Amino acid sequence: MLPTNKQYVPYYRVSTLKQGQSGLGLEAQRHAVHAFAPQPGQLIGEFVEVESGKRNQRPQLQAAIAEARQRGATLLIAKLDRLSRNAGFIFALRDSGVDFVCCDMPDANTLTVGLFAVIAQHERETISKRTRDALVAKKARGAVLGTPANLTPAAQAHGRATQQANARQHQANRQAARLATLLQAQGHTLQQIARELNESGYRTRRGRAFFPMSVQRLLQRG
Repeated sequence: MLPTNKQYVPYYRVSTLKQGQSGLGLEAQRHAVHAFAPQPGQLIGEFVEVESGKRNQRPQLQAAIAEARQRGATLLIAKLDRLSRNAGFIFALRDSGVDFVCCDMPDANTLTVGLFAVIAQHERETISKRTRDALVAKKARGAVLGTPANLTPAAQAHGRATQQANARQHQANRQAARLATLLQAQGHTLQQIARELNESGYRTRRGRAFFPMSVQRLLQRG
């Protein structure tokens, strides 16, 4: 159980102004934060940023860090990717002198936080490069990009939803495999690794909880 005297400064980030106004994404973050620190008086205010994850201009984050430093509190984020997909930014925050914790990785130490930050940045860069290379290859074959039939609002929305779902699933599986490999190298058993993956919110490709056998398959694929 969390000590009742420990205080946190919540920081939330949404990618668009529409998300911030509608509460889309923001409410899920608030739910995770309040579940993490449920005791009265544990949460000190809140700071909400409307900003793209690719940019590091975060005035609200800087204000949250200053508040946490002044109060001797810990910065609390719902998910690690709410900070930034830039590893250098994560490391700079880590070295700022303010403790921070992520609800989805509460037991993560400096090593694992740095590892996940590097993984997130690497995967973003890899996906971006594959996309550019694919477009260049299609143009070289004489393909006309942007077929009119695919440019209707409904088709665009469907395409974005599919791409985002595939990216989330791919990234989650890659991260789960790397975390499993790291834990195995530290001497954890398959059962212990399965428990850690489940508690961190990871699921198999079929959306099920991890068991020792599925962890073994994950390690073999990785």
